[in-house]
Amino acid sequence: MKSPFTRRRKRLSLLGTLFSLSLLGQGLMIPLALTAQAQTVSTAVARGYTYLDRGWVDGAIDIFERAVQANPQSVNARLGLAIAYRRTGRDADAFAAYKSVVALDRTNQLALFALGILGSYRPEWQADGIEALTQLLSIDSSNPQARQQRGLLYLYQGQFPAAIADYNQVLQSNPSPEALIGAAQAYTYSGKHRESLPLFERYRATGSPLGTGEAIAYGLALRETGQAGQAVALLERSLQTSAGPSATGASLQLRGALASAYAANSQFDQAVRILEPLRSRGDTRLILARAYMDLARYSGNNTYEQAAASLYQNVLGDPANLTAGRAREAADALSTIAGQETVALGLYQQLTQQYPGDADLQVRQALLERQTRQISGEALATRLTQLLQADPEAEGAIARSLVQLTTPDPALLPVYQRLTRSGVDEPFLYYRTAQILADQGNYDAARQAVAAFARDGQPPLDTLLLADIDRRQGDLDSSAQRYENVIASAPERSLLTGALQGLASVRAEQRRYDEAIALYDQIVALNPQDDTKQLGRASLALGAERMTAAEAESVLSAWLTRHQVSEAPPEIFSLVGVLPASAAREGLYNQLLSIDSTNIPVQVRRIQLVATRDPNAARNLVDQLIAENPNDLNAYFVRGQIAQDLGDLSDASIAYAAILERNPNNVGALLALGGVEFERRRYDAAQRAYNQVLDLDPGNGTARRSLAGLNAAQGRRLAALSQLEEWQADQAAQGITDPDVAVEMQRIREGFLLQRGIEPTWERF
Repeated sequence: MKSPFTRRRKRLSLLGTLFSLSLLGQGLMIPLALTAQAQTVSTAVARGYTYLDRGWVDGAIDIFERAVQANPQSVNARLGLAIAYRRTGRDADAFAAYKSVVALDRTNQLALFALGILGSYRPEWQADGIEALTQLLSIDSSNPQARQQRGLLYLYQGQFPAAIADYNQVLQSNPSPEALIGAAQAYTYSGKHRESLPLFERYRATGSPLGTGEAIAYGLALRETGQAGQAVALLERSLQTSAGPSATGASLQLRGALASAYAANSQFDQAVRILEPLRSRGDTRLILARAYMDLARYSGNNTYEQAAASLYQNVLGDPANLTAGRAREAADALSTIAGQETVALGLYQQLTQQYPGDADLQVRQALLERQTRQISGEALATRLTQLLQADPEAEGAIARSLVQLTTPDPALLPVYQRLTRSGVDEPFLYYRTAQILADQGNYDAARQAVAAFARDGQPPLDTLLLADIDRRQGDLDSSAQRYENVIASAPERSLLTGALQGLASVRAEQRRYDEAIALYDQIVALNPQDDTKQLGRASLALGAERMTAAEAESVLSAWLTRHQVSEAPPEIFSLVGVLPASAAREGLYNQLLSIDSTNIPVQVRRIQLVATRDPNAARNLVDQLIAENPNDLNAYFVRGQIAQDLGDLSDASIAYAAILERNPNNVGALLALGGVEFERRRYDAAQRAYNQVLDLDPGNGTARRSLAGLNAAQGRRLAALSQLEEWQADQAAQGITDPDVAVEMQRIREGFLLQRGIEPTWERF
């Protein structure tokens, strides 16, 4: 990122030469006791400043160099030499000279500010510039120019929270256009895209032009707020005005940003074409890698991720040009690419040693250690809590990192709740909290968290999460309506895909399988480059008996030939969990569980397989799962399922009761316990469980059908028929026909007739 400031040269008076930052191209003044300092300048040094004032820079350099040689402790001689070097464009010599001034006088505000300005000229000078400006602000905390410049250097370093903290203070009083655009970029790159847009608009209202870096940041903010079309238009205009006939550095950067905007706008072919000039160049690796990451994100085609990983590896293999900012960018990207987590973790560990006070790096390192199973969820929560206690200012860094976990760890719930109580400005904290609470069956608290998120979040997302909570609670009609509302709003592709997937799962639970599969066909058509959606469709079709196990295995095998298991999209877990347990897939089970040890369907399949050859080993695996995840209710569901498979209904009952001890209103556990008690012929206990489900969810079809089954099992066939007829009528009113209900009613009628010694007419021949 280049400095937005231009360099100007002016003839100045003696005192102006000494103490004006115009010599640095900034036109910014620092008030000092000029007269007192001027009186201390020696005759030779004074002559040097006179030469500077008259524009005789080479002569001034000669005078100052001899003065420094004669008196190395002369601050004024070294300061004059630094100014003279800067006047001739000898930036490196000027930088060293200013550092020598500060070494002699830590309170020299001109030298400190000069180092801050020069820090923006070369990446390797940024840290020294920040240090100098920090020292200057400890002397004069109200200096807006110093704070603005430090914010800019923090921006270049990728330390966005620190940049925002500085810019926020500058913005409080008549900020310059440079402050507005710097703050806009800091907000953008810290993920606060909605907050950045007004700053971009304020900057444009000043009439100031958008440079390449500013246009790229503005385009990013637009596409991340659902305005991909506007981002495309902006970047196309910028490319037309800056590119010309040749591929300049600015045009190459704009091409990369435009490719990302095209991808966000589902214009994938245009994205690939606009990147063509970048492919054969060695100086565009980072630009191309960023564009590939966005292509993978928006298209679902993970081959782009692997291409990006290769480019980042090339960048890391070039130590001469590897800056801390580039290493950090590579770590952030590689940490999200399957198979690259270990490389990313190594980078974070190196960066944390280099910047021990950077809370964001510490958090990212800890999260990746958890992701690679080097620490437990509880250990991660403890470390984050300790970091909060030691450094309350780390709240923002922890919050920003935690919200990036698309599958939040239940062990982190206390950390999420602590952060939300503290009022950290990060709406997605509430979203992630709601996800955990919903997974734990605490639906009322989850809805409260969604409501808090909705105040500042993105409307389609809160609707999707509420729809999922409705589905979990068995309110399938409300869930479907919410999903349909999102679909009707024509959101961007990823949100539309999520809504279609959610609605498909609801239709499947309603046994409207053909509708569910048709919805998945839309999903596949909407994401032609994402073959993981074929896995999802196969999983649904197999569960609905619209596809054979052999056909589903063929889909799985085709995907595995094109991808590494380490990519592990949710769809592969789903399909493997639906397919029957198979010894041929034992290695696949182990690989998937090394990625997500709490995935219930895959755990069940693996333990079922082990149970066929060693039931005791299967029990031990379940006990180990519970020991590793004592607060994860999913582990107890595995125990209950395996116990049922082994015919140990008593142990299954204990497992489901353990869930209800922790969450008495868990509908899934109540239904499972009711089923177990039904099998044990403990009809009263089963009826209590099913009635409790209906108290929580009056429309729960499983509970209503099971109560009818209980009546039938106890000889109350007329009552059972009446219940099923009522349920069938309720379904018909919703346009649903469940053939299983009709079959069950026919079976009850047959049993009723046979009980009376009557042979049904349909069995007489």
